[in-house]
Amino acid sequence: MEEFHHVFIQLLVLLVIAITVIAIAKKLEEPASIALVLVGLVLGSIDELPLLEGAEQFITQSEVFQAIIISLFLPILLGDATLKMPFGDLWKEKQVVLSLAFGGTFLSFLIIGLGAHYLLNLPLAAAFSFAALMSATDPISVISIFKSLGVKKKMSTIMEGESLFNDGIAVVLFKIATLYLLTYIELGWEGLGQGIWMFVKFSLGGAIVGLILGYFFSQIIRLYDDYPLEIAFSALLFFGSYFIAEEFHFSGVIAVVIGGFVFGDYGAKIGMSDQTKTNINTFWDVVTLIANSLIFLMVGLEIRNIDFTGKWWLIIGAILLVLVGRILALFISTGWIKTISRKERILMNWGGLRGSLSIALALSISPDFNGRETILLLTFSVVLFSLIVQGISLKPIIKMLGMAGNK
Repeated sequence: MEEFHHVFIQLLVLLVIAITVIAIAKKLEEPASIALVLVGLVLGSIDELPLLEGAEQFITQSEVFQAIIISLFLPILLGDATLKMPFGDLWKEKQVVLSLAFGGTFLSFLIIGLGAHYLLNLPLAAAFSFAALMSATDPISVISIFKSLGVKKKMSTIMEGESLFNDGIAVVLFKIATLYLLTYIELGWEGLGQGIWMFVKFSLGGAIVGLILGYFFSQIIRLYDDYPLEIAFSALLFFGSYFIAEEFHFSGVIAVVIGGFVFGDYGAKIGMSDQTKTNINTFWDVVTLIANSLIFLMVGLEIRNIDFTGKWWLIIGAILLVLVGRILALFISTGWIKTISRKERILMNWGGLRGSLSIALALSISPDFNGRETILLLTFSVVLFSLIVQGISLKPIIKMLGMAGNK
């Protein structure tokens, strides 16, 4: 009990650091997520910090890190994003969002997977596992930069919409790559069919779970005008969708996204008063602020478990491969769409940042998986490059493209 109390105090100190960094970043009008990663890197690089040593060791354990992010924070962040995004805005940009989320994700998966195998010499299963991790985008930093510079809402909708759907697709591809890919390749065309069926089952099953629970909770809130209770129902929806879908071996991510959209659009129309809408959004704003503050600090702290020795050329190769994969996937998948300009495609390309979900999934790989340590090294390196280099340079690029200040 005393040991738990000690770790809890240390975690509280980490939260104090995270909230303080966010407060300072907001005053400086800089992306808080990038500041948190940088502070986490500094803390993780220092060998002994008496007040934080136990907390750092605790949260950077593989099972703890990935459990906190995937099981606790992911349903919250996905659910909150679906509640906040007007379905009408997403529907207007459906061509771009679906092309990126489906076509772009699959193309990125294939390009990066083949490149990692033939150019970086990763084992086939490891190469495509890494490719799946790199196909998931994280729009948190990007959206905050867009808002601070007044980039038109269309771009935020596209970036966030792409992330909501491609997270689910990337997680399904990751499971297939880590567990079944070699078996499917040995089976040839039959294996290809099994792989496609598994993908459809994961995705469709998750969507059905989300639809059912989203509709169920939408009907429940019609019976009440009690916002604390309705907030509790929304939490049950997010976590229930995720874990029920996972229990049936479906996609929990897709279940939360679909369930959240049903609840936030249909449920809000038939069962939420204006007071409830305001309070439910305020509640999840606070929860996601805390979640994101800890997530990005944890990403930086994870440096204590990564060995970069003698791997710099491999890391540079992986970063270049991921950048090229994003460029090709984006321009090929959206090339037929006339409603987005060349400048918008450039911004979407450079704004396709990778985040904590990629690291959490990499940490979930079995220790006896061939190439696990290399995947973890490359994933962490690409995420750091993405958040820091791409994130910091995004503001100048937006201004250079003349896309700032267009509400």
